[in-house]
Amino acid sequence: MDKFSIQNIQKITSLTSELEYEKASSLFLQLRVLVKNNKLYEPIRNHLRDLIKNYEKDNWSDEDRLSKDQIKESDLAETLVEAENMFSQKRKELIKMKLKEAGLNQNDLAKILGHRKGYMSELINGLRPFSKDDLVVINRLFKIKFEDLIPAFINQERASYINKTLASLSKNKIRLKERDFDLQID
Repeated sequence: MDKFSIQNIQKITSLTSELEYEKASSLFLQLRVLVKNNKLYEPIRNHLRDLIKNYEKDNWSDEDRLSKDQIKESDLAETLVEAENMFSQKRKELIKMKLKEAGLNQNDLAKILGHRKGYMSELINGLRPFSKDDLVVINRLFKIKFEDLIPAFINQERASYINKTLASLSKNKIRLKERDFDLQID
């Protein structure tokens, strides 16, 4: 389950990496718009604000303690979150375009998938992950390619495990670069 899915945010007690910090910051900005239409998002946004402030205080407040590795990790995290956001935005635009072509709207898609209106909005806006079943239905109804519906990102922990395992295999000929795990490469 995605730690930064909207239903899990309140369970987060602290941010533990630059990637989590960037994800929290991005989500905080996304929620700014949604809070205007739905005040139920306000406590979530406030919780994110507190998490972000605490992380900045603990990790970025003393310029003399900043390391090159920390800055490199921050840059990589920012690039990854930007790529994820671009993917989500492209998917959102593609789904909305296909809905329009079919004479449907987001509420119609919510009915088709058996979701309530607010839940569908969270899915479309990337605040919740789509289920595999939802993506299969969208693929079949609108002929949207799976690579445009399913992000091809691997989280850092999993990527690290895969790299270590590959390195330990004696006859392995696979060599992956860091970027192979971090970003979708076309």
